[in-house]
Amino acid sequence: MYGLLIGGFAVVMGIAIIVTLFLWIKNNNKNSGYVWTLLHLILFSIAIYFAFHAISFDHNHPMASEEISLQLGIAGVIWAFSMTCLIVGIFNFSKSGKYSSS
Repeated sequence: MYGLLIGGFAVVMGIAIIVTLFLWIKNNNKNSGYVWTLLHLILFSIAIYFAFHAISFDHNHPMASEEISLQLGIAGVIWAFSMTCLIVGIFNFSKSGKYSSS
């Protein structure tokens, strides 16, 4: 079950990263929005790794509850950083003259 979950996530995230890189190369501008978007995707992937590690942790381990809480906490902090990168990327795209209506 976890194999399908991880495989599906990897396929979708890989497609998202490839599309982002393709658009960055196609537009051929030095817009930092693409960098922030890629950083978001990478950090989000790392957060998902920690979350998957937490949900697949051995429950029979003596300190399983503490370890799972730590892994979920790390995943949450990295996810928050990834969302910050996404917001900065969206802001950079919106301030670009190419995408604005004025």
